[in-house]
Amino acid sequence: MESENAILAFAALAQSTRLDVFRLLVKHEPEGLAAGEIARALAVPQNTMSSHLAVLARAKLVVATRQGRSIIYRAGLKQLDGVVQFLMEDCCGGRADRCEPAKKKRSRAAI
Repeated sequence: MESENAILAFAALAQSTRLDVFRLLVKHEPEGLAAGEIARALAVPQNTMSSHLAVLARAKLVVATRQGRSIIYRAGLKQLDGVVQFLMEDCCGGRADRCEPAKKKRSRAAI
């Protein structure tokens, strides 16, 4: 992952509503949620929610798919994994053995 993509992801998540949206979508994997459901769950006006979802989509942290008349949003877990990999890339000053606890936690979480 390039630094610019990581910065976009960090910037998107550096706002409380967007972070709440992303966390909510992670909880609803793999089904996802419609924008209206997300707005109601977080008590955010729908037009405001649309703006937040657009920022998250530009950062590839949400993926939108059309199902009939609804647009279903899902967490961009692949992008999140890329951000985590980006952070871990130079982990522990090149001492990979020091990173093992974090890698093991990630592996167990993926199961």
